[in-house]
Amino acid sequence: MSVTDTALTGVQKAALLLMQLDTERAAKVMQQFSEAEAEEITAEIVRLRRVDPAVADAVISELHDSTITGRFRSRGGKDVATGLLEASFGSERAAGVMSRVESTMAGQQFEFLETVEDPHLLQLFEGEHPQTIALVLAHLRPERASGALAALPDHLRPQLARRIATMGPPSPEAVSIIAEALKQRAGAAASSREPADTVGGVAPLVEIINRADKRIETAVLEGLDRLDPELAEEVRARLLTFADVVHVADLDMQQVLRGIDPATLAIALRGAASAITDKITANISARNREILEEESARPVRLRASQVEDARAEVVLAMRSLEASGDLVVVRGSEDRYVD
Repeated sequence: MSVTDTALTGVQKAALLLMQLDTERAAKVMQQFSEAEAEEITAEIVRLRRVDPAVADAVISELHDSTITGRFRSRGGKDVATGLLEASFGSERAAGVMSRVESTMAGQQFEFLETVEDPHLLQLFEGEHPQTIALVLAHLRPERASGALAALPDHLRPQLARRIATMGPPSPEAVSIIAEALKQRAGAAASSREPADTVGGVAPLVEIINRADKRIETAVLEGLDRLDPELAEEVRARLLTFADVVHVADLDMQQVLRGIDPATLAIALRGAASAITDKITANISARNREILEEESARPVRLRASQVEDARAEVVLAMRSLEASGDLVVVRGSEDRYVD
């Protein structure tokens, strides 16, 4: 990528500045960053293949006028990035950082699948090995991957969940080959989006399941119980559940409950622990509390599925707010309330 304007991000400016320094000095600067920050900067160095000297001049002037020498290194690329990483972190750690950078950059080739409808996506996956499908899902946004997971056959979901959770860093070459093959089948061109921070692992699997409906969540976890009980337990521990309401701050809880009908809350609280009931009743209006008490006092027999559906509505609201960054669950102790 050639840079000819000054509309640069902070990461791009840091990358450009390091490109102007000799390797030894640049390494000293790079050592001040965490590996995650170094990965971002390295990716920009790889992208910034040529830089207009005027742009470099402007960036350096912005940082410190006295550092301008008039001699600019106008080329970046993989070799420059690799050399800088090795000088900063040593060859072994540099190889790991570079591998993650290349994998993330290669994963951008799946961006064209973000707009592909589920039926068409299933056609693209037809005949593919589960590991290939898992790799693709791990590169998609959690919302998109969740929809794709729901559209796939029931028997396949637990296998894919396990493969995503246990996936190691994929080879950039393998990612490129798979992306190109799918792109040719789809007959679509890639579009731009920000690369995912994480590819594979329990965290993205939890993100995917958090956005799925209760039926898909249950099916995936039950399948994982058969395939890998230890992994299933780890995933469950990280999923938001109805019991987690006691770990939500009151102001956040009020936001969660704002759009939920008191009658639904009355159903959700049937058989719930007293701590959960207290948490919910303390965070609704006086009028809604009256309605909740009236509904709870009605002698109505409820099916377990009705209670689960009502609780799922509360959990869905929590997950939605958590995904947007408007809710934080602080568990403190790992102890959980049991209904």
